[in-house]
Amino acid sequence: MRKSEVLAAESVSCLNKALCHLKDIWEEIGIPEDQRLQRTNVVKNHIKSLLDMMVKEEESLRQRLVSSIQTCRTDMEKLCLELQLNAFEEEGGISMLQQENNIRTQVEALLKEKAQRMQQLKALLEQEQDLCDILCSELYGLSADSVPTLEQLESFSQHVASQNTEKAKRYAEFADLKRQIILYMAELEHTPETSFEKDVVCEDEDAFCLSRDNISSLKLLVCQLEESKVENEAKCEANREKVQRLWDRLQVPQEEREAFNDHMVSSRKRNLEALRAEVQRLEELKLLNICNVTEAIRSEIAVFWEKCFFSTDQRQDFAPYFSETFTEELLSLHDAEIQRLKQHYEEHQELFDGVRQWEDSWRLFLDLEKKATDPTRFTNRGGNLLKEEKQRSELHKSLPKLEKKLKAQIDTWESEQDSEFLVHGQKFLQYVEEQWELHQIEKEKEKQERHLKKSKQTEEDMLYGTAVRTPIKRRLLGTTTPIKTRKFNATSSISSATSNSSSRSVYGSTVCRSPGPRPPLSANKTPLVRTPGVGKPPNPRLQGCNKENEAQLKGSPLSGALLTHASPQPNFSIASVASTYSEFV
Repeated sequence: MRKSEVLAAESVSCLNKALCHLKDIWEEIGIPEDQRLQRTNVVKNHIKSLLDMMVKEEESLRQRLVSSIQTCRTDMEKLCLELQLNAFEEEGGISMLQQENNIRTQVEALLKEKAQRMQQLKALLEQEQDLCDILCSELYGLSADSVPTLEQLESFSQHVASQNTEKAKRYAEFADLKRQIILYMAELEHTPETSFEKDVVCEDEDAFCLSRDNISSLKLLVCQLEESKVENEAKCEANREKVQRLWDRLQVPQEEREAFNDHMVSSRKRNLEALRAEVQRLEELKLLNICNVTEAIRSEIAVFWEKCFFSTDQRQDFAPYFSETFTEELLSLHDAEIQRLKQHYEEHQELFDGVRQWEDSWRLFLDLEKKATDPTRFTNRGGNLLKEEKQRSELHKSLPKLEKKLKAQIDTWESEQDSEFLVHGQKFLQYVEEQWELHQIEKEKEKQERHLKKSKQTEEDMLYGTAVRTPIKRRLLGTTTPIKTRKFNATSSISSATSNSSSRSVYGSTVCRSPGPRPPLSANKTPLVRTPGVGKPPNPRLQGCNKENEAQLKGSPLSGALLTHASPQPNFSIASVASTYSEFV
């Protein structure tokens, strides 16, 4: 039996005992039957009303439980729909009270989940609004009234994080651009004029809108200021060149120039204004010194004529250069001409440098050719002969290569410019050929003069005798050279002369060998001539020069042979000059 049933039986038993006890009391007192009945009815009504009240209260509790269960079920369904969760499955076989408790607990958990999501959504929406105000970007699109799902919250949170990253990136870019703008404005001495420039420079950085349009506008402003700076520097540089040129032409004292040095370095707005004022002052001073200035410009023109390899005809084409009537118009013509020459030189500087390099190499080649004919070079010290031969070998290789390279560059230039590239009034290759021809003519001329000189020397030796020339030998320290005396018999002068000298006819002339002592063996050795390259035919012009040098070395005075051309003078024998060797000496 249940405890509730036992308690109910006990309650009935207590009620019966109470009624019996009341009946005994009433009998002992002597209350009449009708009053007993009345009193018993009162007890019954009181107990009934008490029980009815208790039942009513319990019924009300049951109704509240049913209502609560229904309400919680409705709320739970709504919350599951808002939170996009699966429906709650109720546990079966439980009491109404337990069922109500379970449903109410689940509803409270769902309400707590909803509150957390709404609170997180509210915080993210506030951050997004601030970021959108700064970045001028569009909202993500979540409503503040609807409950977001976990996926929506995660995606929204990532969006806000990316917006924060973009904000930091744009802020760093803005700070860098602002720094450049302030620097450029300071260099240009430019004050903010537009509202945008004032917002950038003067307002608080946190209040500036970091939109893409504003960042693009900042970049554009930086580019404009940079262009203004470059333009300002170019103007300052151009004015500096004008000032420097006018100073040189007007021969302005150094003290006056040093006083203006600050403006010759910086390129600010005040520097540009000062340079313009100085140019204007110097231009006015130039007009008062037209003659001196014109002469200074003519000196510059002459320098550029030399740099550009202008011929005499090309120089005479500029007639104002030779005018003696100094006017402002003449000065303007000279200014225009010097600017034209400068532009012409700068446009073709590579070609002019190549031609100048060829001329320098050519002059060095001529100098080495001249040294090759000097007999004293064999007595040099310090290895100069080896250095010269090395230079000659390098020139043999470099000159043809340089000519070939210049020819290719000139052909390309002439095809692009549709005009001829002239050096001293003629084509470069013609100019090179002419230089080679002039060199060959000069060599032939020197050769003829040398042969003529040898012929005259031979005739004088035949007439007056050959002077004895003893080669100088170097002595080592601490050594002595014994003096050797060659003894000749006076009666055998003719035979001695015949044995120590030989004569042969060369085109009707006489070649005599001096009876003097023999030169050192090194003098008869001809220095080897290096070819420009292995397996390559040498340049015919350079080969001709080498052959001539070899002929000069083989026929040099150190070999003891004297060659002469035909002479109209009669031939003389040694006996006709001197009867004895003493007389011959």
